[in-house]
Amino acid sequence: NFYKERLIDKHNIEVLIPEPIERKRVHEVIYSQLCQGVIDEDSRADYIRIIERLFAQGAQAVILGCTEIALLVKPQHTQVPLYDTTKLHAEAAVKLALAK
Repeated sequence: NFYKERLIDKHNIEVLIPEPIERKRVHEVIYSQLCQGVIDEDSRADYIRIIERLFAQGAQAVILGCTEIALLVKPQHTQVPLYDTTKLHAEAAVKLALAK
């Protein structure tokens, strides 16, 4: 809800989120695989299916809102634009640090 509320309130952007069963799978992969350093092709396929379904519903991009997700899903895996929040935050931090 953090991203959803901010994007709606500040930018009037409609936010789509995965279905409950998809969210369960996303969390399962993060905690049982990605946090353990495991990259599994079946899990990647599950994530891509979720991303593509959201795209088919009208999503124009997907926010990778967990640091580990970008280890599994890369831009070359889908036509859907991906926003890696770890990369975006790091770039903003460097920009801010260099501006001082």
